[in-house]
Amino acid sequence: MTGLKPLVVVGDVLLDEDIEGVATRLSPDAPAPVVDVARDRRHPGGAGLAAALAARGGREVVLVTALGDDSASEAVRRELSGRVRLVEIPLTGSLPVKTRVLAGGRPLVRIDRGGGTPGEPDGAVRDALAQAHAVLVADYGRHTASAVREHLAAVVPRTPLVWDPHPKGDAPVPGARLVTPNAAEARSLCPDEGDSLRAHAERGARLADRWQAAGVAVTLGERGVLLARPGGGTPMLIPAPYRAVGDPCGAGDCFAASTAGALADGALPEEALQRAVAEAAAFVAEGGAGNPALWRTAPPADAAGAPGTDAFALAEQVRARGGTVVATGGCFDLLHAGHVGLLDSARGIGDCLVVCLNSDASVARLKGPGRPLNPVADRVRVLEALGSVDAVAVFDEDTPEELLTRLRPDVWVKGGDYCVQDLPEAEVLRAWGGQAVVLPYLDGRSTTLLARRAAEAAVPPPAP
Repeated sequence: MTGLKPLVVVGDVLLDEDIEGVATRLSPDAPAPVVDVARDRRHPGGAGLAAALAARGGREVVLVTALGDDSASEAVRRELSGRVRLVEIPLTGSLPVKTRVLAGGRPLVRIDRGGGTPGEPDGAVRDALAQAHAVLVADYGRHTASAVREHLAAVVPRTPLVWDPHPKGDAPVPGARLVTPNAAEARSLCPDEGDSLRAHAERGARLADRWQAAGVAVTLGERGVLLARPGGGTPMLIPAPYRAVGDPCGAGDCFAASTAGALADGALPEEALQRAVAEAAAFVAEGGAGNPALWRTAPPADAAGAPGTDAFALAEQVRARGGTVVATGGCFDLLHAGHVGLLDSARGIGDCLVVCLNSDASVARLKGPGRPLNPVADRVRVLEALGSVDAVAVFDEDTPEELLTRLRPDVWVKGGDYCVQDLPEAEVLRAWGGQAVVLPYLDGRSTTLLARRAAEAAVPPPAP
């Protein structure tokens, strides 16, 4: 069990095809590069990619989409089998296929073909939406959202809805919790001059008014995301945790899926966007939608670590199936909301989360007399009970560097005001190509403050 709440994704599935190779010469009959093909990969795109990404941590995901009898639809069904549950709307025509030709990792040309018309949804769509803790609409302008619009409008009053819009698609249903256009989409939907943060904020506020949405989150690539509310007011800028270098294809789907998943689990919109920005950055750094590890055999939904799971064996198993091992560390003496938020965010980045926990002796050296407040066995038990934590590994040294060398995680996470460059673990991770990242941390929460408040509350008031 992962503790993650069910999510429904509604939208247009595409079949994405990447033809990759190298180009070292021009064609003799035209000034066009000749690509010597090295590999050809196909995988679900659009709402199919968003649903697969939402399900990576073991979340139950239902995908409502239009599929037909063509070969592209069959390919999508095969790839999504075992990852998400499909609720199909009949498709007249063929599924759209989007083909990218890349040379040296850079796109040269994109070829689009196919397309069809969604039919009428049945009762299975209504039943799936009724059971969702959140709904994501991944609109790619192919009219699946239009076919389901009446059902979507019915769930808005009680269920958080995230709408990822498309210039050729429908306007979001009124009452959406968040709408997530990128900067180019927002400009096309609300044209005006300027690319400044102020221009993006004004545009987002106007779109929020137009759509009657609770908020519009305009994604700005490496600058992060700008949250605007109806009626204007002070916008919120959520910066990316680091500059991710990689293929950005699919980053918007990752962002929207992460946002909807966080809302399903009870996060506030601001918290959901923080988590989504970090996960989108990690997704780009790992190779984007073209990362072959995304489409290797999916582990069963109950394959997360159970209490007592060996952290090193778990890491090897996840690596063997092409997954991403995430680790974080600390004392975790009195578990509080800041810890829980950080662990939830860290788990969303990859396929397992290992907590590197300071031993009692290590905590005493680090924190001083009277610490830890809880012995290591109790701290391990509490951490292992969290749905976000797959395994715990205890270290006795002052820093987890020796443990990390054995564990070899792909991503090392810290929270708060750290800079990646200042983390001593960052240099250790570089030895095997790992990445250190910093995630947002709830301000004003710490074990020291909790202990101080408890001590003050225990002192009896002075006698009258």
